[in-house]
Amino acid sequence: MFIPDHHRNENASEIRAFLKANSFGILVSQYQNKPWATHIPLELETTEDGKEVLTAHIAKANPQWREFDQNEEVLCIFNGPHSYISSSWYKDEEVPTWNYVAVHVYGKLKILSEEEVMASMHRLVDKYEANSKKPISLKDMSPRTLKQIKGVVGFQIEITDIQAQYKLSKNREQDHPKIIEELEDSKNPMSIEVAKAMKK
Repeated sequence: MFIPDHHRNENASEIRAFLKANSFGILVSQYQNKPWATHIPLELETTEDGKEVLTAHIAKANPQWREFDQNEEVLCIFNGPHSYISSSWYKDEEVPTWNYVAVHVYGKLKILSEEEVMASMHRLVDKYEANSKKPISLKDMSPRTLKQIKGVVGFQIEITDIQAQYKLSKNREQDHPKIIEELEDSKNPMSIEVAKAMKK
């Protein structure tokens, strides 16, 4: 994606934290010569040999997977908080804009075995059940229920490039206090998250 230099984030640990906190992304690949996108959790993990990957699965009914082997590279899009920024909050006259955080991850995809998919499902469920009032575990589910794994295709994407854009008014430092104040006063949860990101 196009990223002006003052919006580019190259802080690897900050980007990793963002991907872990905002793992519901969009997988984009080519299917029948057209871009095809699926909204799914894409979990950032590290393999035994130290490579960073995204692990995920989609339904076999989704035809996107049928041409995975024809895609040299796929794109995964992750969105963070975003908000309209009124230029009435600036000291000097300027047009309004939009503040946001977005990360694009490129990589090479490989399909996982059924055993690898099941292991990834256990990790996924354990992660998101951790804060549940009554956490469930796939370990407690019957073989009949777990047969549903046959209806999905699991895969890993070996990361080849990460592009991170943190468009947070970095070119308007003099206006930061007012922008943050207005975002917080809006009571809009997304705008408040943008304000938090601007304070970092």
